[in-house]
Amino acid sequence: MKKIHLNLAKLVIVICLCTIWSGKTNAQTPAPTIPNFVFYSFDKTPFTNENLSVGKKILFIFFDVTCDHCQHTIKSLNDRIGDCKDISIYLLTLDAKPSAYAFLNTYGKNLLNARNVTILQDTKNQFILIFGPRKYPSVFLYSADRKLMLYDDEDQTLGRFMKLIKRSTK
Repeated sequence: MKKIHLNLAKLVIVICLCTIWSGKTNAQTPAPTIPNFVFYSFDKTPFTNENLSVGKKILFIFFDVTCDHCQHTIKSLNDRIGDCKDISIYLLTLDAKPSAYAFLNTYGKNLLNARNVTILQDTKNQFILIFGPRKYPSVFLYSADRKLMLYDDEDQTLGRFMKLIKRSTK
């Protein structure tokens, strides 16, 4: 009988912690300006906010290779990369290089050779804390003066970003 009560108590604690954690995750607000950060290229070279393009809009996409919704977002961006010539795109992942490149070869082949796309790895798990995404995929569009223009984390909304990119580059 004690074992059942102990297991039930553990279950209640786990449920409470999950509820608290998910409440905090949903309460996060996206960074209103681009914060200071250190990410890494896959050759282990540090990449900071000082390395970002100057005078261009900046699109960050935070993705996970196991995420179905990320597949849709990356595929949609891949199909519309021609509309993004005038912006800088930074694809960020926590995943290892082989997994990230396999994912991008499948869903974002055009992105791999695009001059305005940089692929970065978040080896220190900073992105979630400093940018404030709610879930995968998270897409942030910042203006040339590094202020948030649009944030979304739904895989079917990349079209909203494209309209804003086209409208504001004319």
